[in-house]
Amino acid sequence: MNSTETPLGTPTAVPDRRRWFALAIVMTAAFMDLVDVTIVNIAIPSIQREAGASFSQIQWITAGYALAFAAGLVTGGRLGDIHGRKRLFLVGIGGFTLASALCGFAANPEMLVASRILQGAMAALMVPQVLSIVHATFPAHERGKVFGLFGAIVGLGAVSGPLLGALLTEWNLFGLGWRPIFLINLPVGIAGLILGHRFITESKAPRALKLDLVGVALVTLGLLMLLYPLTRGRELGWPLWGYVSMAGALVVFGALVAYEKRKTRIDGSPLIELSLFKVKSFAAGIAVQTVFGVGLGIFFLVWTLYMQYGLGWSPLKAGLTGVPFSIAVSVAAGMSVQKLTPRFGRKVLQAGALVMGLGVLLYIWESGRYGMTIAPWQMALPLVVMGAGMGLIVAPLTDAVLSEVPREHAGSASGLINTVQQMGNALGLGLVSVVFFGVMGDRLAPSEVGPAFVDGFQNALGWVAGLMGLIFVVMFALPGRAAAVTGGPEEAVEDEQEKVLVG
Repeated sequence: MNSTETPLGTPTAVPDRRRWFALAIVMTAAFMDLVDVTIVNIAIPSIQREAGASFSQIQWITAGYALAFAAGLVTGGRLGDIHGRKRLFLVGIGGFTLASALCGFAANPEMLVASRILQGAMAALMVPQVLSIVHATFPAHERGKVFGLFGAIVGLGAVSGPLLGALLTEWNLFGLGWRPIFLINLPVGIAGLILGHRFITESKAPRALKLDLVGVALVTLGLLMLLYPLTRGRELGWPLWGYVSMAGALVVFGALVAYEKRKTRIDGSPLIELSLFKVKSFAAGIAVQTVFGVGLGIFFLVWTLYMQYGLGWSPLKAGLTGVPFSIAVSVAAGMSVQKLTPRFGRKVLQAGALVMGLGVLLYIWESGRYGMTIAPWQMALPLVVMGAGMGLIVAPLTDAVLSEVPREHAGSASGLINTVQQMGNALGLGLVSVVFFGVMGDRLAPSEVGPAFVDGFQNALGWVAGLMGLIFVVMFALPGRAAAVTGGPEEAVEDEQEKVLVG
């Protein structure tokens, strides 16, 4: 493709056949990010054993990525609007590839944590450009097909990540153990960098908002002051400075609100559009996204530790056990968007929360009944129920949250939704120290490890079930039916397709 700049939503006058190469490149990058999130979880116990990482470092290997990704998402999108989406995409995929190499060759746990934080920051530059490039490259009549392909990629990433991570860890390629889960990104990233430079068309927003780096700094500082004491508190004996730091985080968040109000008055380009919270459905939706992210952050890490540490399963056995869950999520998400939500509206989301909570309770019951002898097939039923509930929520939730947001703020609202879900995920990973490790003894005999992890798993899932109940209640503030974002109906439908997929 040529490098003629086009504003978002204004494709090149004559569609170039090479736009499909561009699509393959940006979708491969999106797939790489999706897989990277799930591929790491299954390899966590192997990393802990072989790299000698502490459990708090294990939490930061996952939470650090989520935190950096969340903190940089809005800024990454705006940088693309200002400086060019192709340019930022190439910087992002190049940095993501470099960070993956640093993760794969990490000499110690500290280097791995730092590299994962860098990887999350680079993903925050890369991922927001994907759908913007698609929108700027393809004419309107082709975008429905493209968004459908993107949805399939999202589903494939959810299913293949744990399996790929399990296989790469189990195969121990070249004696590298867990390292290939990161090194596999190198050839993909290098190819994306070279081909993206050639085939992707440059585009910018005609009137891009200014950056709010102070807002990003305050958000990141507040979350660090909250998360660091949560992850380190247990092993350090819950020192006083930890409580002071967590209390100070509230002060920082208060300063963030005050600064964002001032920023809105001065130049109208805040990181967080505070006026959105006057819309009841949006405020409730942000609460739902945050709490949902916390629940998922707790569940996925604890689930991996339970299967591999508590039950002593191999990564491959644990990865295969999760396949019914991933399939159930994909199937239920498709049904929810295409058939159920248009007919039943908010009730589908609330049913999803109840069904997922029921699956969690069923899992607690089965774990208690079978103890250390539980088999993968016995986990299938609760995992399918949980996956079905999650699928009913994830696909239509963004549309419901945005349905009463004025069209001129739809972009800011969508970015904020994705950001708070990632922040909730990071907070959930931090809370694992409290709800999982907090119920275990500090010095366990070998014979006590398995039962202790089973008890910790049941306790953590009890918290997840409670969070699902809270989500069910908060969802009453969402609109009964999701209407299109205020504006032209055809454009609103296209925008909403994008926002559901990017979430």
